[in-house]
Amino acid sequence: MTKSKTIWQTTNGWRLETVDLQRPDGQLEQKGIVRHPGAVVLVPLTAAGEVLMLHQYRLALDREIIEVPAGTRGWEEDWLLCAQRELREESGHRADHFIELGDLWPAPGVSDELMKLFLATELTPDPLPQDFDEDISVRPYPLPELVTMALDGRLQDAKSVAAILRAHHHLEASNNQ
Repeated sequence: MTKSKTIWQTTNGWRLETVDLQRPDGQLEQKGIVRHPGAVVLVPLTAAGEVLMLHQYRLALDREIIEVPAGTRGWEEDWLLCAQRELREESGHRADHFIELGDLWPAPGVSDELMKLFLATELTPDPLPQDFDEDISVRPYPLPELVTMALDGRLQDAKSVAAILRAHHHLEASNNQ
C-alpha cells in the first residue's frame, strides 16, 4: 500500500505529491510525483504551409526558446475547448479544424501529465489576452524548415519536436492517399 501527500499546488491545479513506497526488502522510500491535469500542444498551420511558432522566454532555462503553442488544461476541461483557448491566447488565432495527432507523456519518470497533440488549420485572427507571465512573439516558419530543425537539434523543445514530426507525417500520409 502506498501513501501520498500533497506538499505543493499551483494556482492552475497541478500539484507535487510525495509517495511513500515499501521496497521488496521492506525499507521505505519516498518519491515525488507531479500530478498534472494535462496539456494541449498545437501545430497551427497556415494556408501557406507555415506553422505559427512562438518565441517565448522560459524562466527555468533563463532564455527564449522556439516552441509550438501549448498550455495546461483545467482538471475537467474539455480537451478541444482547451486547444481552442490556448491557440487564441498564444498565437492570436482561431482554428476551424483540429486533427488529433495522438498523445505523449513528456516526463513519465516524474509526472502523470498527458499531452494531446493537435494540428490546427483554417486559421483566422481572433486573439485572447495572454497570461500575465507570458511574453510571446509569433513568427511563421515553413513546415519543412521546422522538420529539419527538429531533426538537426535546432528545435530543442521536446513537445514541439514531437508535434512537428507528427504533423509532417500526418500531412505526408494524407497527400499520398
